[in-house]
Amino acid sequence: MQLTIAHWMYAIVTLAVILTMLFRRGVVLPTLLGTLLVAMIYTGSLVEGLQAVFNANLVAARELFSIFLIITFMVALLQSLKDLGSDQKMITPIQKVMVNGHISYFVIIGVTYAISLFFWPTPAVPLICTLLIPAAHKAGLPMMGGAMAVAIAGQGMALSSDYIIQVAPMLSATAAGIDTASVANKAFILSLITGGTAAVMAYVSIRKSITQKSNKKEEVNSGMEALQVNPQTAAELSATTEQYITDKELSFWSKLFAVLVPLSMLAVMIYMFSTKVGSKQGGFEGGDGAAFIGGVAIVLLVLASTAFGRMHALDKISEHITEGFVFAFRAMGPVIPIAGFFFLGSGDFAAGILGLAEDAATPAFLFDIVQSAQNAIPQNGFLTGFGILFIGIITGLDGSGFSGLPLTGALSGALAPGSGVDPSTLAAIGQMGSVWTGGGTLIAWSSLVAIAGFCGISAMDLARKNFIPVMSGLILSTLIALLIW
Repeated sequence: MQLTIAHWMYAIVTLAVILTMLFRRGVVLPTLLGTLLVAMIYTGSLVEGLQAVFNANLVAARELFSIFLIITFMVALLQSLKDLGSDQKMITPIQKVMVNGHISYFVIIGVTYAISLFFWPTPAVPLICTLLIPAAHKAGLPMMGGAMAVAIAGQGMALSSDYIIQVAPMLSATAAGIDTASVANKAFILSLITGGTAAVMAYVSIRKSITQKSNKKEEVNSGMEALQVNPQTAAELSATTEQYITDKELSFWSKLFAVLVPLSMLAVMIYMFSTKVGSKQGGFEGGDGAAFIGGVAIVLLVLASTAFGRMHALDKISEHITEGFVFAFRAMGPVIPIAGFFFLGSGDFAAGILGLAEDAATPAFLFDIVQSAQNAIPQNGFLTGFGILFIGIITGLDGSGFSGLPLTGALSGALAPGSGVDPSTLAAIGQMGSVWTGGGTLIAWSSLVAIAGFCGISAMDLARKNFIPVMSGLILSTLIALLIW
């Protein structure tokens, strides 16, 4: 393979992106400049280079917009449940199960994992930390233990697989040029192995610090004050709801949706799993699965908004959808230019980005670079697998978790032929490294800060406590993946 100057420029920019992530800096600027330089050099035109920068972002936005929509409607649904107070009622019965610190630890893991699968951990963390952590602390679980449970189950295990909403596997699979289902299924298994290992090791590390259940009222009060995250007071919330429905109606609808929403989501999960194992349809994967869960969320959003606002529902639902879009773009907006650059390196998208004619030769910069260096790359699946894991961990150092997935996905597709490892396996491994690191378990400048703040502990101490359990889980899951796949 004869490399051109454009290929070398693409390689230099890719290396610059990795180094920038290593120093915990944003990579949007280098990817935008890199797209311009590579396109300008390849086409020999500044005008076409400028057009390519826009086209790269447009192509990435078009490919990823379904992700924005599913996030929007799930967040909007959660906001509508907060109006009714159903979000708290869904959690309250679980507090009764927390009879001691040992049980509380695993209850928090289970609840955090379940909620984070459907709503993502960022919206779920305030709810869990406000309602469950104080009850667990009263039962004898130290705050550090509760924080580790939330981080491992939510920011780690649930987010790294993202099996229901499937944002992460879609990013990885699209960049690798493979179907989402293969990445999603393998990432789900690897997330359970990593999370199970990390959860058990974390429990062992804090087991001796679990105390007897406390009945002191003041301890619970101080815990609630430390964990208070809702800016609205109870009086303000009551004043807001009185504008739309009576307290009696609010109580009825709140209880109804506290039951209806979990049952609906459980039915969705059961149906999706049933299509994977026993249906001739082949299962709901990728966009189909996101569309299904999104459609259910929209129906529940309409019902909850109508129940709370009646005629005001016309305005309330618009507010919640706007809040959902704002959240989605804040969470995923930086991924678009990053994905655009790595899409430029794929032959599937390069023609559209560069504006090439249909019969013109389409460059595949990243794949061409890997192919030309094939002889210098060790033909060893284990080295490749752990190399992708290491790159994933590096890309996660920016504190995002998702911004590195276009890179790990693209490298997985490029390195798979020479390594003898399936590209979906490599993509799932890279996804584990990136999300577990940047999603909020290993670095203190990620969303781990929120968990630490809610629990009144140091984010640096929490990151240090998570390090050995999480890294052990990542190494074990990578090793198992390379052995069985």
